[in-house]
Amino acid sequence: MDFKFLHPREQLVSIIERIYNGEMTTLSGGNLSVIDEDGNIWITPGGVDKGSLRPIDIMKVRPDGTSEGLHKPSSEYPFHRAIYNKRPDLKGIVHAHPPALIAFSIARKVPDTRIIPQVHEVCGPIGYAPYAMTGSEKLGENIAITFSGGFNIAMLENHGVVCGGANLLEAYQRMETLDFCARTLISANILGTYQSLSEVQLEKFTLQAPALDTFHADPPSVLERKLRQEIVEIVRRACERQLMCSTEGVISARLGGDAFLITPTGADRSNLDVEDIVLIKNMKREEGKFPSRSVRLHYEIYSQHPEVKSVITAQSPYAMAFSVTGIPFSSKTIPESYLMLRNVQTAKYDTLYDQPAEVAGLVSNDIPVIIIENDSVLTTGETVLQAYDRLEVLDYSSRSLLHIPHLGELQPIEEERIREIEEKFFRD
Repeated sequence: MDFKFLHPREQLVSIIERIYNGEMTTLSGGNLSVIDEDGNIWITPGGVDKGSLRPIDIMKVRPDGTSEGLHKPSSEYPFHRAIYNKRPDLKGIVHAHPPALIAFSIARKVPDTRIIPQVHEVCGPIGYAPYAMTGSEKLGENIAITFSGGFNIAMLENHGVVCGGANLLEAYQRMETLDFCARTLISANILGTYQSLSEVQLEKFTLQAPALDTFHADPPSVLERKLRQEIVEIVRRACERQLMCSTEGVISARLGGDAFLITPTGADRSNLDVEDIVLIKNMKREEGKFPSRSVRLHYEIYSQHPEVKSVITAQSPYAMAFSVTGIPFSSKTIPESYLMLRNVQTAKYDTLYDQPAEVAGLVSNDIPVIIIENDSVLTTGETVLQAYDRLEVLDYSSRSLLHIPHLGELQPIEEERIREIEEKFFRD
């Protein structure tokens, strides 16, 4: 179901479920709203369990201030109303308390979105609103003033974050993406110093989308239908496990020859359907559909490596700490990590955009995983499931490595033991 066709009550319940299940708020915390074409504000209620909210629980507040519903509107209703008054272009608002963003809020800092181009594009510049009492008119005034300055996101001093959008999904995606950014920065600071992108580097991302010719696709074969379903299932799993978010993450699968399937650009990853997946043949796109901006890189990998059947590019939060710091990743921690990841390579950000064929050339049986500085992590496999397994192992291993500084020094598996693993599992 297309999100925009859902009733406001259904939209609000759908998004609060994602926020709660994604551990971005607590049972009692956070509030969301939608304003409709008649000026009615549909808002989550106060004092109701966010983990079991129903459409019937959503409150409707009319332009005259009277409300309709089973409960009371959220106590934060005043700032929702104030933002809509100042920014009539915004139709959805999300306020929540993701722990990483709360950390920035109480440290009175704003996350640097320039660490990853996708984050910078989705979030834009971040505003800052000074503290005021929760639920007060003053808080509404402070936040509305911030939004009236052209910001779509406001960090609230000692409180949390508020995001607005042209619709509720866009507002949520801004918060989800900023939360990912904050978690990445916190992890990166454990490793060392993160690096931001310049304006020139950020511009390379906006120019990346290739203009592909189109073709009329024949009815899908049994293999194509199977791969489309696999891609959709794995994308949804990756979103549930926070290895992808609703705006970012790409999976492709080889069909044969110069044909492969790839996820689309600009689509909500959590709600992909099999018909959304884009068929690519000879670097032409299935008519009426637009592939991920990473299509050129995936094409280069398939062209150079016949053994590769699936490619994933994603921004898994713990692995991205290595991406934004440029610190080498070690897979020689436990046997499973080395067996699945082998020798992980790092590619430069500029190389990805200027010479994607060179990045593709790094892939081999010995190097199935690449970390691309300030952009993404890339995994390959003989199946979609194997490429995804490597993504999970990469992020889990990264999380373990990030705990090491609190315990001591990294003690990798000795080279003699690595040779034993290679002789047992990789000898021809």
